[in-house]
Amino acid sequence: MASVLRKSPAGTAIGLILVLAALAALLLLSSPGGDSGSTTGGGDGSAGAGPFVKAEAASSPFPPLTRNLSAGLTVHQLAGQRIVAGFEGKTVPMVIRRRVRAGLLGGVILFADNLGSRKQVQRLTSSLQRIPRPDGLRRYPLLIMVDQEGGLVKRLSGAPNASAAQMGARGTAFSRRQGTLAGRNLKNAGFNVDLAPVLDVARPGGVIADTDRGFGSTVKAVNATAIPFARALQRTGVAATAKHFPGLGAAGENTDFAVQRIRLSRAALRKVDMAPYLPYIAGGGKLVMVGTAIYPALGPKPAAFEPKVVRGELRLRLGFKGVTITDAMGSVAVSDFGGTKRSAIAAAHAGMDILLYGDWQSAGQGEQAIAARLRTGKLPRAQFTRATNRTLQLRASLGG
Repeated sequence: MASVLRKSPAGTAIGLILVLAALAALLLLSSPGGDSGSTTGGGDGSAGAGPFVKAEAASSPFPPLTRNLSAGLTVHQLAGQRIVAGFEGKTVPMVIRRRVRAGLLGGVILFADNLGSRKQVQRLTSSLQRIPRPDGLRRYPLLIMVDQEGGLVKRLSGAPNASAAQMGARGTAFSRRQGTLAGRNLKNAGFNVDLAPVLDVARPGGVIADTDRGFGSTVKAVNATAIPFARALQRTGVAATAKHFPGLGAAGENTDFAVQRIRLSRAALRKVDMAPYLPYIAGGGKLVMVGTAIYPALGPKPAAFEPKVVRGELRLRLGFKGVTITDAMGSVAVSDFGGTKRSAIAAAHAGMDILLYGDWQSAGQGEQAIAARLRTGKLPRAQFTRATNRTLQLRASLGG
């Protein structure tokens, strides 16, 4: 959960809107939704997603798409661009170079054991971006991600210089400044995606509150501090990642290490846990990380594998048009669901754009699994292409 492990990336994880718009957004979310209706896995929307957010409240973080960015890619390349993987060591291993050259990898996640001195980190990230890519992918920089929340979860030295809880306590201006400093720090080191901020409303006694990873215990507190952090971060050219949708504030344990069933009602989840995502989305937040806890009120599967969560709640009801990314695909929560191939297929079927792995071996298995389903038509090509195109739009927005 939120901090990706070497063998089990736990994902974790905008822009701010004007105060009046944020207040209006909260009013929209505060109305409890009905629990009737079912969600199917087809298309980009879902039936039975409950009350709709007005279309004007959601804005796309990317310009309108006028062409198919992934035209000409092979089946395996279409799949590979949806994969982010970790690796061991402080230099780029040959297997990563080969996969990038072949168009089978869309990005990497770096951990503390990949990172040494500032110059070493800069050399590493620069060498990753210099790896030749196939013709159709040359203009798109690799996604280079890191968990840089502040506090307990921070891989790189430097900003943010406070935990989420400390930022929440010190208010909007301080949080915004920390977002700016964090973005500059990451940009200087060669990162273009921060798996932060945590938007979980930290309920007392939950793991988010106990580890100081939440900005506050109320929607108002999270909106007042986490959203400014995210907006400031993105203004530096580093993409923010809101996590862990639909909310882990009530979880008693980290989903890296234990299966979590969050038994809140759908109305409670919408009114509290999902509420901070509306101002994040309305302000142009680029990524949302979907967690791997199970929410019985929303469906029987871990959230990242549940179409009712990804398509129904996040895409259709809240109107998110950016990139979705899974939490750790090697966590205990995922392992309990099934093997590497089964979980990859489930994530793609649910509507996840990027699958996040802590090791390249599992990442390769995931890529092969979803490519095979695409080839046979069991994963619809149009839906698959839209997901790949969103990841390429994200990369184009991050420059070289």
